[in-house]
Amino acid sequence: RDTDTHPATMASAATAGDIHDDAMCSMCLGYLTEPVTLACGHNFCRACLTQHREQRGTGTPPTCPQCRAPFWHGEFKLNTQLNNIVQKLQQLGPKPEKGQTEGLCERHQERLKFFCEDDGEAICLECEKSQDHKSHAVVPIKEAVQEYKVKLQEALGPLRKELEEAWMLMSKEEEKIMDWKRKVKQKHETITREFNKLHMLLREEEQLLLQRLEEEERETLQRLQENVSKLSQQSSSLQQLIAEIEGKCQQPVTELLKDVKNTLSRSENVKLQEPETVSTDLKKEYDIFLDMKELLKRFRADVTLDPDTAHPKLILSEDRKRVMLGDTRQTLPDTPERFDLCVFVLGAEGFTGRRRYWEVEVGNKTRWALGVCRESVSRKGPVTLTPEDGYWSMCLTDGEYKACTSSTLTPLSLSTKPGWVGIFLDYEVGEVSFYNATDGSHLCSVSGTFSGMLRPFFSPGRNAGGTNTAPLTICPAPAQSWS
Repeated sequence: RDTDTHPATMASAATAGDIHDDAMCSMCLGYLTEPVTLACGHNFCRACLTQHREQRGTGTPPTCPQCRAPFWHGEFKLNTQLNNIVQKLQQLGPKPEKGQTEGLCERHQERLKFFCEDDGEAICLECEKSQDHKSHAVVPIKEAVQEYKVKLQEALGPLRKELEEAWMLMSKEEEKIMDWKRKVKQKHETITREFNKLHMLLREEEQLLLQRLEEEERETLQRLQENVSKLSQQSSSLQQLIAEIEGKCQQPVTELLKDVKNTLSRSENVKLQEPETVSTDLKKEYDIFLDMKELLKRFRADVTLDPDTAHPKLILSEDRKRVMLGDTRQTLPDTPERFDLCVFVLGAEGFTGRRRYWEVEVGNKTRWALGVCRESVSRKGPVTLTPEDGYWSMCLTDGEYKACTSSTLTPLSLSTKPGWVGIFLDYEVGEVSFYNATDGSHLCSVSGTFSGMLRPFFSPGRNAGGTNTAPLTICPAPAQSWS
């Protein structure tokens, strides 16, 4: 029996075993074939890593099967030095068994050469002959290793799929985290921008209201003071007449009767002139509005449609406040001002400088486009709703709201579908903002550098098989709009 193993031999065998471990692929559990080394330092067979990447799909980059560090196909480089070492190890023979290195029977100090299926443990030759394992199913340890290596390899398949699924789900959750942070950041920027705008408008509103209040104060005080002056003059005349009559009553008979009829006549003709009625009630326009919806209405403009720019299939109402798409093309002059392909119509009013606001009823339409454009835009052929082409707008296309910020439209996530859309043009700032006119919530803003005249534009969109036949209606401006 070879019960003694020299320590140096054991150390050498253990070192050889470690080298063999480094030469094994953790995915297929075999020797590395065409080994590739990832940036993270782990080694795999080229074929195993390629299969792993293909199973991962194209949506997200594959990750190292051991440490999950992402990698790209360009990192598949053959590790020539490791490949040479693996080939030499294969020529030297198989990896030493556990029993040849450190696996000795604790009872008999002999090499473990068998595996007891009943007890699930490796045993030596003496154990195999003992009564403890006499009726047990015992197989050579090499056969057991090969058998269970196959079973372990088969168990790895489902586990790796579960791991891939876990990583995929984790990746989706991480994407949700990034998406959530992006949404919060965008909302934060929107709130800051809108409140900055609100602060600016409120400061201007404050100055305007104070200026108007001071003007009204001066005018009202002047009228009231004029009343006081006139009443003071009448009081003096009355005091003089009273004094004169009182003095005459104290005079002798001859003096009292002298010119008495004239004095009585003057007293009878005296009639107090009442002062002009001056209201001291402050106007309601000094009421303070702190919500954007009410504040924007201070800049309401009376917008109407320009029939000379309307596409031939567009039908305008008599008051030029409503537009809808008809079924037939009308016979109209094909002037340079008229759109010939896109179903657009411009507003009759042009704006330069300052601020303007108007509202449009969109109802339950499934398609529309609203905004402003340069007066110089081409009306012929296809139109691209981008600032580069002179359009600052938002649109609804088949139920999806979009801000027309560039050639690739920016989708908008709106919690409430607007039935009325408010358009606020701040010419000097260079921005067109869109609001839900019902609750005053901000929808989107489109920025640009404005020059020359800008005009409102409207498109009711195509009828879409009869699902989008409703008109666009401009809300009439109130009688007292501030510009």
